[in-house]
Amino acid sequence: MTQANPKQSRREQILQALALMLEEDSGKRITTAALARQVGVSEAALYRHFPSKARMFEGLIEFIETTLFERIALILQDNDTAHARVHHILSLLLGFAEKNPGLCRLLNGDALTGETARLRVRMAQLFERLETQLKQVLREAEPREGLRPAITVTAAANLLLACAEGRIGQYVRSDYRKRPTEHWEDQWMLLSRDLLLSSQERIAV
Repeated sequence: MTQANPKQSRREQILQALALMLEEDSGKRITTAALARQVGVSEAALYRHFPSKARMFEGLIEFIETTLFERIALILQDNDTAHARVHHILSLLLGFAEKNPGLCRLLNGDALTGETARLRVRMAQLFERLETQLKQVLREAEPREGLRPAITVTAAANLLLACAEGRIGQYVRSDYRKRPTEHWEDQWMLLSRDLLLSSQERIAV
């Protein structure tokens, strides 16, 4: 997060404090009073930058979206094969989760329990967008490389994302001890072995 002006700097300070509280107060519902104490300002000062706690959570979700999809655009630009693209997209998601433990509670929905429904919808849309991106990569593999998933594109993309979501869920459930990237490269070898096949390989199967 850049610091373009004092107002933006305070907004970023609030969001960073909220992310830290999500990490350190795992399982607890965060109040604006507690957040204000963490930042060192009054609750009124919080509301000068965000009209509600929901907007603070949306600010973090926007940060997740921007960070992930800007980097995914670079992945698609820098990698030609579907295998490489899928691998890097999933590795990006897991690496981002590992480096931002508090945000994982948003990714898996844990911190959104009891909050406004639109936040859960927004997070669901983020994962739908990720799944759509994986589907696009898998569909493009046939005209670009003559390869298709061993199962349907929809089923393959769903399986891949479900694996990544499961790793993030384990990370939160273990109080951040079970890292999302642990064993990932070995697991990717297994997942990718039959992910994309040529027409001859599909006939053999």
